[in-house]
Amino acid sequence: MKAFSLEGRAALVTGSSQGIGASIANGLAESGASIVRHGLQKDPSSDSYVQCDLSSSSAPVALIEQAFVLQPELDILVCNAGSFFDTPFLEMTDDAWEKTVSLNLRATFFIAQAFAKKRVALGGGGSIVVVSSTNGFQAESDSVAYDTSKGGLVMMTRSLAVSLAPHGIRVNGIAPGLIRTPLTQTWMEPRAHDLLKHYENKILLGKVGRPQDCAGAVAFLCSDAASYITGEIITIDGGLTTSQIGRL
Repeated sequence: MKAFSLEGRAALVTGSSQGIGASIANGLAESGASIVRHGLQKDPSSDSYVQCDLSSSSAPVALIEQAFVLQPELDILVCNAGSFFDTPFLEMTDDAWEKTVSLNLRATFFIAQAFAKKRVALGGGGSIVVVSSTNGFQAESDSVAYDTSKGGLVMMTRSLAVSLAPHGIRVNGIAPGLIRTPLTQTWMEPRAHDLLKHYENKILLGKVGRPQDCAGAVAFLCSDAASYITGEIITIDGGLTTSQIGRL
């Protein structure tokens, strides 16, 4: 169906050098979109790649400026960049809190704002997809800063949908559950086997997700097939948050 095609569209995917972001960028490209990738490290293999550290206060606007130079008709933004620097609540420091909340929440806000300003100046239209997490509505032990930032992204998605609807810009989000990425592998490493079994029993589909499991939902939300959808969060967790007990 043509409604699902992204031919003639251009997308910026933040944090797309690996993991979920890389799979989303690949999925949008397979649907026909031109892609601008972003990451913290250099990538000499790609001409449409912007390197910057989004923890810098000036980086969000600079990233959008460079992305529009590479793709002047940029009309899709996927806010995926984020990280996890958490510690237990009673041991939380200002630095640890700031690292997580500044990157996950603040940077996303100002990237979306800079993108929206560009789109409004071009006459409006476009799509923003925010990558939150099931941690945004289901708390986890020793994860207070991360959970708070992801919960903020859920409400930010809805608030931006309200603010940008008059300009024809749709804003939606996805909330992945446990996805096998370099970041989650590092988190699970000390007790990987036990954690894997624990989550596989809680996930209704019986397996941990893959980064590519997130790509289809994002491509759909960016396409004309989702033209009447805004302010929504699609949970991608294999049923992890559906059942209190999981699989018996």
